[in-house]
Amino acid sequence: MTVHFIGAGPGAADLITVRGRDLIARCPVCLYAGSLVPEEVIAAAPDDARVIDSAAMTLEDIIAEMRAAHAKGHDVARVHSGDPSIYGAIAEQMRRLDALGIPYEVVPGVPAFAAAAAALKTELTAPGVAQSIVLTRMPGKASPLPEAETLERFAACGATLAIHLSIRQLRAVCRALKPHYGPDAPIVVVARASWPDQQIVRGTITDIVEKVRAAKITRTALILAGGVIGREDFGDSALYDAAHRHLFRPR
Repeated sequence: MTVHFIGAGPGAADLITVRGRDLIARCPVCLYAGSLVPEEVIAAAPDDARVIDSAAMTLEDIIAEMRAAHAKGHDVARVHSGDPSIYGAIAEQMRRLDALGIPYEVVPGVPAFAAAAAALKTELTAPGVAQSIVLTRMPGKASPLPEAETLERFAACGATLAIHLSIRQLRAVCRALKPHYGPDAPIVVVARASWPDQQIVRGTITDIVEKVRAAKITRTALILAGGVIGREDFGDSALYDAAHRHLFRPR
């Protein structure tokens, strides 16, 4: 018996990995985060599977289901949104499974920031502009941030920022970024990336708050900021330059 932590991807049912879909199709138990994972993603579960929406469950409730499945020798598909390594809350589940001696594995998924970049048809790194991506969030009720991890510090280094779980604090986000990027710097909000009702709102640090309010976006949204957003005057990568030699294109 194994508990399979499966990254369901950002929302679109066909963005789950083949491995993840196949595991859902054969597991007798499926626990999925229904607040973020659409039912189409877990539609492959067997007709007689025990399928449970964990949105309203506590950690203890979830572990109890896993223990019950373990006692019966039933594999569990534990389906999380995006990639489970990012804000997935799987670490505490795995810690308890370790203590109980219940085996598990992790199946990666497409993260939300990758789906948002795809929707924008943009690359989050660009030669001479930014070669790093910071995945971060604002402090919230569920999880405070370490004192050293602030938007101001991340913005100062010039990396592309993918700001999760912070759409309700957008005004504070803009306030933190403004001294480093300036009031007219582009910023983009992608809500429910890859879902049928996906929304993309483009603006500047000065006007994005009002635009997002007008679009009535209040949850499940990613904020993208940094020098690469809206930038087109970057140089070409050396990778495909005729003068650049490497292992597969020697002199």
